[in-house]
Amino acid sequence: MLARFDRYMARLIAVPLFATLMIAAMLLLLEKMLKLFDFVVNEGGPASVVWRMLGNLIPQYLGLGIPVGLLLGILLAFRGLALSSELDAMRAVGISYMRMLRVPYMYALLLGLLTLIIVGFIQPISRYAYEGLEFELRSGALGATIDVGEFVQVARNTTLRVEESRSQGRDLRGIFVSGRSGDGKTVSVTAARGTFLATDDPDVILLRLTDGTLVHDAPGYRQPRVLSFRMHDLPIDLPQIELFRIRGAQADDNELTLPELYRVGYLGQGAATEESRNAVRANLHRRLVQVFAVLVIPLLAVALAVPPKRSTSAVGVFAALTILIVYNEISEAAERAGAAGKADIILSQWGSFIAFSLLCAWFFHVLANVPGGQPIAVIERGAGIAAKWVVSLWRLLRRRFGKAQAA
Repeated sequence: MLARFDRYMARLIAVPLFATLMIAAMLLLLEKMLKLFDFVVNEGGPASVVWRMLGNLIPQYLGLGIPVGLLLGILLAFRGLALSSELDAMRAVGISYMRMLRVPYMYALLLGLLTLIIVGFIQPISRYAYEGLEFELRSGALGATIDVGEFVQVARNTTLRVEESRSQGRDLRGIFVSGRSGDGKTVSVTAARGTFLATDDPDVILLRLTDGTLVHDAPGYRQPRVLSFRMHDLPIDLPQIELFRIRGAQADDNELTLPELYRVGYLGQGAATEESRNAVRANLHRRLVQVFAVLVIPLLAVALAVPPKRSTSAVGVFAALTILIVYNEISEAAERAGAAGKADIILSQWGSFIAFSLLCAWFFHVLANVPGGQPIAVIERGAGIAAKWVVSLWRLLRRRFGKAQAA
């Protein structure tokens, strides 16, 4: 059972954690949604496919947002405790920083397990589903929208024009259809109303027309044949659509789950070359490192959350985010180098992870075990020294530039 103190800490961490996840996911989805709407409109597909594509992007964005959300959730909670002097009161009654890590590590373990499920199993499937929807949209398998008032080629040698569309395309008004066969025969139809119907043959769709006129002409006819009808069914042959590739084809290791990556990379399953197996191994270790990095984040967050005494500086927030982003870039660079064979996969990926872990552990050690230790103070001093060097260099360059202009 959690003590009252643990429940209090859990509430403090939960609010910024889930708020960060929601805001990050919403911003990323909104930015992507505009591009997807443009893409779907240009390809002439139904608008509903946009929501399906966005749904398949959620696991990708969760994989990016979980580390940041966990970092900010813990960091902002402990920063609030420090600024309100609650942290000093907890320390005064004998609660150590190690004891305070219990709740942050409960979150870290849960989110680490969630990250393993997402990056190891859900992301590959959702990525493949997203690529499949994009392929079907480009190929027309999802169906094309009919632009009102324009001539649209719905099939080979078949052109359709609709003056009005109602009930989301189920009720068409003012229809003109023109078709031509390979032997020179032509059919032109006008009708007041019409609707599309499915048939038993997936390659044929039926256009049921009401109150219209059909004109049939052929090279052997002396004059076209004209037929007025009350109802007429016009079959339309759909073009053949290429099937989408199987998951993991074209050497896309991002579509393979963790067990599949291990089987391909280390057991040699499949007709993979040594170069592609290197890419698979690099991807495998990169995903595993993503999971284990979540378990180190609480140390970094707590260490940089506590500002120096009589200070409300937010340097720790920016420093923690910068360290996490830089480490993520280094990890991605190690994956690319390992896949290209320019670096040892295990040494580069796990070496950078060990360095990141040692840095976080050292920050926490300074805060928890060194009397008066403040990792943020070290960072602030370093930033101050760097700022002085930059200002001095700028003044020196400005003086030399001024002398050169005077000469």
